[in-house]
Amino acid sequence: MFERNFNGARLKEGRIYRGYTISDLAVELDVSKQMISKYENNKATPTFEALLQIIRVLNFPKEYFYEDPLSVKTGNTYFRSLLSTGKKEREMQYDRVKYLTIIRAMLEEYVDFPELEVPEFPESYATDIEAAANKLREYWNLGNKPIKNIVYLLETKGFVLSSMRLGKKNIDAFGSHHELDGKPYYSIVLGNEKRSFYRRQFDVAHELGHKILHDPYLNIDDLSKEEFKLMEQEANDFAAAFLLPANAFLKDVLIHPNDLMYYISLKKRWSVSVGAMVMRAYKLGAITEGTYHYMQRQISQKGWRTSEPLDDIKEISDPVSMKQAVELLIENDYATGEELVQKLSHHYGLSLNREEVEELLGLDSGYLKTEDVPFNDNIVSLKERYNSKNNIG
Repeated sequence: MFERNFNGARLKEGRIYRGYTISDLAVELDVSKQMISKYENNKATPTFEALLQIIRVLNFPKEYFYEDPLSVKTGNTYFRSLLSTGKKEREMQYDRVKYLTIIRAMLEEYVDFPELEVPEFPESYATDIEAAANKLREYWNLGNKPIKNIVYLLETKGFVLSSMRLGKKNIDAFGSHHELDGKPYYSIVLGNEKRSFYRRQFDVAHELGHKILHDPYLNIDDLSKEEFKLMEQEANDFAAAFLLPANAFLKDVLIHPNDLMYYISLKKRWSVSVGAMVMRAYKLGAITEGTYHYMQRQISQKGWRTSEPLDDIKEISDPVSMKQAVELLIENDYATGEELVQKLSHHYGLSLNREEVEELLGLDSGYLKTEDVPFNDNIVSLKERYNSKNNIG
């Protein structure tokens, strides 16, 4: 009988996904670091007892460590808080967003999602951020109107979005480009630690900026600190220009540009934080540098850097596209939760525990659990199920 071999690369992938170093895992398994390295490089195979420990510590099914993963061409992962996000913290998220994309590909077998709709931009747009933001608004027929829900907007344009607890306060959001069987995807994961609708608007627009402006296969680790900062600033500038188009926003802000309280009413209209609007007003020349610094001090004194007015009133917008797709399939008996998890394993080479899939998709805990149907009398019960299924009275 054919028996698959232990996949050391999968052990490394799962270890990094869970945030373990080689030393950490060696301590958990009570083996040497050299032995973990041998496992990961297929120079040695874990004993049965060691495998059980690996499964327990990393919390992946046994099959996960024996699969040949689906081939996914993966671009760079951009983080909303890039400069304050350590390399280890970034590496933990790389496969999280990749797994999300693979789940999306699986769901596309059942559900028609919008195709990724992003225009090709001339190279000159990489340095003319205002033009790039205006071009995208024009391409998506947005005019100069406020964007009331950018999460919903990007889902209608074919982006893959998910919201989950990341356990890292310095990671607000991250996004990455992938290709499966030649089809492009852009997936964005949003952290749930900071529950502000208005800050999330900017976070998503920031990740959109990376998609529009930056090379998806750029190696961030090769960049200097200054290049890091420039890239993040470009994404911030794009987010501001996209959410607050210059002419329309200036028309509003110039009514009372120096009145911080006026920006609260603008916040209702433009669905962007006061802090972001004050920065945009300054960069557009609506307020002087002195006024800008004065208003920033006011924002700090009022405690608005942590929580602004209206933040606790407007409900945050979570992604719904893939969550609703799964609900559609299960509620209409196209597939059970268990069948979807098994398909992910058998057809896509990605065995995950049910709870992991629920977390990635933002589903309620236990939603994918398939209830056992009790059979008191197998013959009668099967007949009743058959009659019910075929509407036989």
